[in-house]
Amino acid sequence: MSEKSGLGVAAPLARLIDEEVLPPLGLVPDAFWRGVAAIFARFASENRTLLARRDALQHAIDRWHDERRDRAFDPAEYRAFLRATGYLVDEPAPFTIAPTKVDDAVARLAGPQLVVPALNARFLLNAVNARWGSLYDALYGTDATPGARTAGGYDPDRGALVIARAKTFLDDAVPLASGSHSDAAGYSIVGGVLRPTLKQPAALAGYAGDPSNPTSVLLKHNGLHIELMLDRRHPIGRTDPAGVADVVLESALTTIVDLEDSIAAIDADDKVAAYANWLGVMRGDLEAGFDKGGRAMTRKLNPDRSFTAPDGGALTLPGRSLLFVRNVGHLMTTPAVRLPNGAEAPEGILDAIVTSLIGLYDLKGLGRHRNSRAGWIYIVKPKMHGPEEAGFT
Repeated sequence: MSEKSGLGVAAPLARLIDEEVLPPLGLVPDAFWRGVAAIFARFASENRTLLARRDALQHAIDRWHDERRDRAFDPAEYRAFLRATGYLVDEPAPFTIAPTKVDDAVARLAGPQLVVPALNARFLLNAVNARWGSLYDALYGTDATPGARTAGGYDPDRGALVIARAKTFLDDAVPLASGSHSDAAGYSIVGGVLRPTLKQPAALAGYAGDPSNPTSVLLKHNGLHIELMLDRRHPIGRTDPAGVADVVLESALTTIVDLEDSIAAIDADDKVAAYANWLGVMRGDLEAGFDKGGRAMTRKLNPDRSFTAPDGGALTLPGRSLLFVRNVGHLMTTPAVRLPNGAEAPEGILDAIVTSLIGLYDLKGLGRHRNSRAGWIYIVKPKMHGPEEAGFT
């Protein structure tokens, strides 16, 4: 353990913070650890008090049930008991909040959210990169399309079913003014308008390549984007009347990087591995190598996607999910940090400190990619029992 302002800090955690995290932020280790010690001095005892309150409530509830094990259950009596113990409290008066500059993926758009274990770098990269996904792949490789594909390579019959269903999706989401996307012989942009013409011309969000022969057309439905990948040399595109090689959907808008339920962080090494992966996605340099069919592969974070807007301006869309980080609840303690009395530190407090610290990479624009364009760090805090614990958080 390293002594840091009266705290015992596991050497791997101290090295990660002092040598990797703090220098690019322009922060000094001694001052940082003094602040950490002050936070634990202020909040660790309150954390213990809140947990003692949980225990008292649980003992009271257990005793109530034990004393009535041979009696018929009375919901009204039970509700009155829970209210008397303080387990149930009155609803607060109506209130409003007015956060400003919240990212659209949180405030205005409805889309899938993933949860991914922070300890698995490859899974984490897969989830972050799931902002965009191939509709063709999803329909071909899953039971979203009935039946099974023939083994031994591409199944053209199943492929035809996939393409037909994808074109039906386009007709429903971004219909043409006349006819079907299945009948389109090609796509082009003329005077900022898609040809063939959309029923709602404003559904055209952009394109890539030459407007007369674009490599992709970007459409929008309910705020989410649909990209038609156009390539008549592609094995699929050359069989399509319009040259559509794939339909790519904006999919997982947000991802929770989970330090809690989906992982088991037992010791300091586990915590450091999880924090290091969070640091990697905030810096934008996280990579994971793996073997696929005998080939060495490396997974990285996807770049942003660039297009030309219908008015000729530049349009850049995030290539990755907007990331949240889930801290552990109030119950856990960790040997990664020891308090001055030798006790394990509350793990939720450590998570709050370290994940926020690492989140500064994004707020200060130090990463390769931006996570929150609005300048927020999004933290998920689970398993809070009542308003006192929420207020403590």
